[in-house]
Amino acid sequence: MAPVPGPAPLDAELLARWHRDGFLSLPGFTRDADVVRARQRAQELVALLGTERNLAAGASRFSTRNRSLVADQRLLASAHQVHAFFEEEAFDADGRLVVPAAQAINKIGHALHALDPVFGRFSCGPALAALAGHLGLQQPQVWQSQLIFKQPRIGGEVGWHQDASFFVTEPITVTTFWFALEDATLDNGCLWVEPGGHRGPRGVLREQYVNDGGSLQMRTLDSTPWPDASQARPLPVPAGTLVLLHGLLPHYSAPNRSAHSRLAYTLHVTDGIAPYSPLNWLQRGPALPVRGLASSLSGKPDLAESS
Repeated sequence: MAPVPGPAPLDAELLARWHRDGFLSLPGFTRDADVVRARQRAQELVALLGTERNLAAGASRFSTRNRSLVADQRLLASAHQVHAFFEEEAFDADGRLVVPAAQAINKIGHALHALDPVFGRFSCGPALAALAGHLGLQQPQVWQSQLIFKQPRIGGEVGWHQDASFFVTEPITVTTFWFALEDATLDNGCLWVEPGGHRGPRGVLREQYVNDGGSLQMRTLDSTPWPDASQARPLPVPAGTLVLLHGLLPHYSAPNRSAHSRLAYTLHVTDGIAPYSPLNWLQRGPALPVRGLASSLSGKPDLAESS
């Protein structure tokens, strides 16, 4: 189940748009059957990981407003495993769950591409490798994968950020492959971007998320302000669309207050010819090495141990 692009590779116009804007939307990149299978597998993983037992074991919440809710050790462990992280608003002020556990998951990550058979196939293949080559990635390497649910009514806001903050290379090479598995609309929390915000004086890395001896911290690197409303453009897209984001492009997504979820699957890919910062929060080693877009599963699937 590997995504297959349309009949033509990126032409000169699309490449020019990519370099100018820092993002591209490719409708219909993923076949309908593959979208359906990915959604089915997402729900199977929810049934496995979104349980009361998981919550009782100390599952972490995900929030960009309050990063202290994200347990450092659980996040670090997810680099080599598959963990569920829960919506901040799924709990009341006393920490009690206010929605069914399976409907409370914010995201599942971050080694799906390496450990899950379905998403392993989804995350590689000649189509993706060729696309990465068109974007200038000579040795594409997949560091992270995640399912992002944007649950109905409680789907959390993801504030303005740059994906390069989490995957620093020298020079910056990280590219985000964002697959819409459900329609993303203005109502359910579609992406918003700052067109061209990856270039010029605004195209600077503002923050870096680092691992400081097991403690995860977001360090400020530059005081350039985040975009305001006049600079932001929404990206509503139908299911099956692949959105590409330059690592320095500022983007965010609003809360989901609608009755419909906004399921997406993302890969974060760097160029292997660019040194990867040892300060980055996510590191890989011999047990689960970084893999390319043309690679098969690099680890033995064992999601029962990853909850």
